[in-house]
Amino acid sequence: MSFRRGVVRQSKFRHVFAQAWKAEHCIDDIRVSRVTWDTSLCAVNPKFIAVIIESGGGGAFLVVPISKAGRIDQSSPTVCGHLAPVLDIQWSPHDDNIIASASEDCTVKVWQIPDGGLTSPMTEAIVTLEGHSKRVGILAWHPTAFNILMTAGCDNVICVWNVGTGELVYQLSDAHPDMIYSVCWNKDGSAVCTVCKDKALRVIDPRRGTVLKVKEKVHDGTRPMRAVFLSDGKILTTGFSRMSERQMALWDPKDLSEPMAVQEMDTSNGVLLPFYDPDTNMVYLCGKGDCTIRYFEVTDESPYVHFLSLYSSKEPQRGAGFLSKRGVDVNKCEIARFYKLHERKVEPISMTVPRKSDLFQGDLYPDTAGSEPALLADEWIAGQDAPPLLVSLSGGYAAPQSKHREILKSKPKLAPQDSGNATPSNAATPTSHSAEEEEDLLNELLAEMKALRAVVLAQSQRIELLERQLARIEDGDV
Repeated sequence: MSFRRGVVRQSKFRHVFAQAWKAEHCIDDIRVSRVTWDTSLCAVNPKFIAVIIESGGGGAFLVVPISKAGRIDQSSPTVCGHLAPVLDIQWSPHDDNIIASASEDCTVKVWQIPDGGLTSPMTEAIVTLEGHSKRVGILAWHPTAFNILMTAGCDNVICVWNVGTGELVYQLSDAHPDMIYSVCWNKDGSAVCTVCKDKALRVIDPRRGTVLKVKEKVHDGTRPMRAVFLSDGKILTTGFSRMSERQMALWDPKDLSEPMAVQEMDTSNGVLLPFYDPDTNMVYLCGKGDCTIRYFEVTDESPYVHFLSLYSSKEPQRGAGFLSKRGVDVNKCEIARFYKLHERKVEPISMTVPRKSDLFQGDLYPDTAGSEPALLADEWIAGQDAPPLLVSLSGGYAAPQSKHREILKSKPKLAPQDSGNATPSNAATPTSHSAEEEEDLLNELLAEMKALRAVVLAQSQRIELLERQLARIEDGDV
């Protein structure tokens, strides 16, 4: 490939460089799972690192605070409630203490991790979701609606759950004729894109249960593919050519006849896992078994997908966790961070833009998705859509305490509060509340009333929608 002098593309991300952290900041002696499933095996948020590990009988994953470094004792407590190996784990985007796990035991479990991490083995999930007839290998939390979780299993079925009630709200049983390789929500959670063993890319409306778009043979090879929605609605896929070359392609759902761009990589066997950053419009490709991480910038100008650079190391990666933008170090111009899984080690890798100034670099950090949900589960079920609620990273990001957090998180299996005949053990006398406690109690009650009103509104909208559908059926319009 030849380049003409004077036509270098201008981009503030052209000089992004990757750097592994020093050995003393790594986590050692972790027995990373050997499960034969093409998943990242790791999930990271601003509070915790979770890694699927080897476990004798059943399935388990380790959760440690993100500040943890050094050796992990073999007796360290794990999350170990599954009866078979864990295949996927994903943190809730709206609560850094909530994580979902999918397993070969055909169930999905949702766990609440205490602040500071585990002090004893965790076997009891706050919710167990049972709806798949075969192993479940894919999880995807809704990006803007609280407590909505999508799961996909080897039964070729996609399920959408309201985690707060444990209810299966939508099920897509006939959209895929073969094994589903990946699912990804779009920016506002109104649609999902999937790729399947039949080599087709589908865009699906999960609430209506309809396939909106299909593109056959996105990649000609037989090896697994991946697909992610970009923030502008385009779709990026990774897969293999007929000659087993690894590929990345960019698609416009408005016209899927031809890809906007195709990049050929190499002939390695590892599935390319794409990690997308909507703030910078960069895509990072991690191949399982590779020693490299490639990164690209997607723009509106041809050839649309621009190769930036490549991080290379001596050790192959078993998987990788991608830290959400809320957790990066803005003081060091860190725009992304990976947690690379070795056979027995977790190694942080920072992606940094070199800058001389010590001031906050606003052009590198546009407002990013915060932890506050834009919608309640019932609002989304009733047909509403909303983009993510954004927060500024100026001065370092600190997660706000949600006034709705405990009220929205209705959990099956938990004992009801204020049963009438039980007295809290820490209550002294009925009149011992301070003015501050009374104000907190009042705020809590007001927040609960607001949340309940929202639920009632969402349910009435849902009833109205169903009545309209029923009227259309009776009129013979459907």
